[in-house]
Amino acid sequence: MKQGFTLIELMIVVAIVAFLSAVAIPQCFKYQARAKQAEAAVFLASLHTAESSYYAQHGEYTSNLAGEQGLGWKPEGYLSGGKQERFYYTYGFNNSDSSEGINYFTGKCGASKNDLGQTSADRFGFTIRAAADLLGNGKLDIWQIDQNRNIVHIQNGLD
Repeated sequence: MKQGFTLIELMIVVAIVAFLSAVAIPQCFKYQARAKQAEAAVFLASLHTAESSYYAQHGEYTSNLAGEQGLGWKPEGYLSGGKQERFYYTYGFNNSDSSEGINYFTGKCGASKNDLGQTSADRFGFTIRAAADLLGNGKLDIWQIDQNRNIVHIQNGLD
């Protein structure tokens, strides 16, 4: 006599696995998003170093991350901004005349320069921001660094 599982027993196992997956997968996305936040801290620290070097040479800070009179900084592998990028956050400055690839770089999550809020650079200091919608729920995760290397989490997009 062959012994096996009944259809009802198999359906119960499938239901249990589905329930456990429904509980675990959203938590997995949050852990991934927290790992992506580390990107923002590393890139902002890199921008601080570049701004400090620029200040040492020119006696002022600049809002040009790349291009003429710029820091010479851009995310590794930068293409032209948007979904094809390998980085998630949008980094840089939001000025009236800001340009993609010069004053800011748009990451994979697609935050706009306006999502960077009030940012600036002058003789006395700078404020650079990073913004991303990591969970795709419309809530931005925003980080900021200044000339004193104060990294501040302005808005937590994971809550």
